[in-house]
Amino acid sequence: MAEGKRVEDYPLISLITVNYNQAEVTCDMLESTRQLTYPNFEIIVVDNGSIEDPTDRILDRNFPHVRVIVSPTNLGFSGGNNLGLEYAKGDYIFLLNNDTIVTANLLEKLLEPFRQDATIGVVCPKIRYYDQPEVIQFAGYHPLSEYTGRTWAIGLNEPDKGQYNKPGPTYFAHGAAMMVSRAVLERAGSLDNSFFLYYEELDWSARIRRSGFLIYYQPDALIFHRESMSVGKMNPMKVYYHTRNRLWFMRRNVTGLSLLVFYIYYFSIAIPKALLVHTIRWQPAYLKAIKDAVVWNLTHQPERSLEKPAPVAVAA
Repeated sequence: MAEGKRVEDYPLISLITVNYNQAEVTCDMLESTRQLTYPNFEIIVVDNGSIEDPTDRILDRNFPHVRVIVSPTNLGFSGGNNLGLEYAKGDYIFLLNNDTIVTANLLEKLLEPFRQDATIGVVCPKIRYYDQPEVIQFAGYHPLSEYTGRTWAIGLNEPDKGQYNKPGPTYFAHGAAMMVSRAVLERAGSLDNSFFLYYEELDWSARIRRSGFLIYYQPDALIFHRESMSVGKMNPMKVYYHTRNRLWFMRRNVTGLSLLVFYIYYFSIAIPKALLVHTIRWQPAYLKAIKDAVVWNLTHQPERSLEKPAPVAVAA
């Protein structure tokens, strides 16, 4: 803390994390927050309908600044975070996966870009793998292909040799760690609950950019991520939501010829390829997941928000 400044002189940061049947993993992340040097933050743990209520286990560890909110049902990634937002008091909201480990100056570094540019609405840290701490998972995102509905992280699986240490705007935020200004929530709204799991941060990012904000990559901020601990590397639920939400995202965010080309690609190449692979391997649960994902889209209509970005006033 700077000399002469009080805690309340610093913007309040609300750190929100979602727990689902992973109390010890969540406690590992909370343990790492003890080293945070930023003086003014709160932590909101949302339990997403776990079999065992983790409240006592978390509170018995005497983590500072922590409040536990228990949902009786699993609201998904988007719904769980949105529940946490209802209790967040911060000027900035930091959505953080429970399967991450933070570094000491993380919050200070994430705040820096907001102070430099009023058009910045979201800041994401560099992400490296927990089990391979020198290997990058995320250093920004490439643009999305409007014809395939695909994007990929910059630096993915590359050794970190400083090649992505330049900060700057990026196309999408990473769902594992993203700090959002209160102004974003007021103008662009929160995550869309219809996604439940996967693609929700891409949809939110697209909506945030249409609202006139930049999404920013800050390499001076760093976290470590234990990827896919909550749903596993591959299972029918993951196949279902990836299939369903890729199509749902495109229907919500792309129009015209681009969407037509995507439909042709998706239903003549991507879906048949997946069906063939799971048939050869004889994975009937995966085949059903793909069928259910397509049927869900046939029975749901998106509410698009494709207006041009609103102007953003830049402070002098």
